[in-house]
Formats: sequence, structure tokens, C-alpha cells
Amino acid sequence: MLLRFDPFRELDRWTEPVRSPAIPMDAVRKGDRVEVRFDLPGFDPESVELEVERNVLSLNAERAWQAAEDEQVLAAERRHGTYARQLFLGDNLDTTRVEANYDNGVLTVTIPVAEAAKPKKVSIAGGTNGTPQPIDAQSTTS
Repeated sequence: MLLRFDPFRELDRWTEPVRSPAIPMDAVRKGDRVEVRFDLPGFDPESVELEVERNVLSLNAERAWQAAEDEQVLAAERRHGTYARQLFLGDNLDTTRVEANYDNGVLTVTIPVAEAAKPKKVSIAGGTNGTPQPIDAQSTTS
């Protein structure tokens, strides 16, 4: 059986309104794309909203739970409500081609690196016979 009263839990409840729920995330660069993974366990995919506007990625999600009439709640520690997270994206990312996938409680957002930000090889032409010539650098996408 579970204890119904936990004095430390009651202390946490006093500070809950001050703290906003956090959405943990990891971000990695994989070649020519950036992947951001958000932990959203127990969220209905229909309640998850993702938006990109002016290089800001906004994530909003809601998790709700209501005890049934025939249930007696012994402990209720899981957070419910609306969660939000914003990421500021650099100009080197192509925000017009963002993709998202929700699987096993993890939302994976893939953002390609913009073509202009990808490394480029520069071919250099030089002088012949020791005569200095102007260098004509041309950029080519690798």
C-alpha cells in the first residue's frame, strides 16, 4: 500500500506554480542536418504542436489525466498540463524543410543545414613559370 501523506511532496506542491514544466531535450549534428530529440512520454501525438517562425522553433504539448469515478487516487506525482519549449535556430539552418517524427514518447525534429552554410571547396588558379597571376577563386558545392 502507498502512503497517502508525504510531507516533502506537500512542500513540492507549494513550489509547483513557480516552476514551469520542462521538456528535456538533446540536440546533435549528424552530417548535413541537426536532430533535436524531445522527451514527451505519455503525450498524445495529437496534443503536440510544432511551429517554426523567424528562426524560432516552438513546441507546445499537453498531457491530461483525470481519475475515473471508481478510482481512489493514492498518489498523483506525474505532472499534467501544458508544456512549452522554444529553441532559437541559427541562420545556418534551413527552417523551410523541418521534419518531425514522434515515436515511443520521443519527438525527433530534423532540421537540414542550409546550402549556403555547407562547407565549400574553393579551386585556386595560380601563375605559371613563377609569374604571379591573380587568383581566381570559385566556390563549388561539395
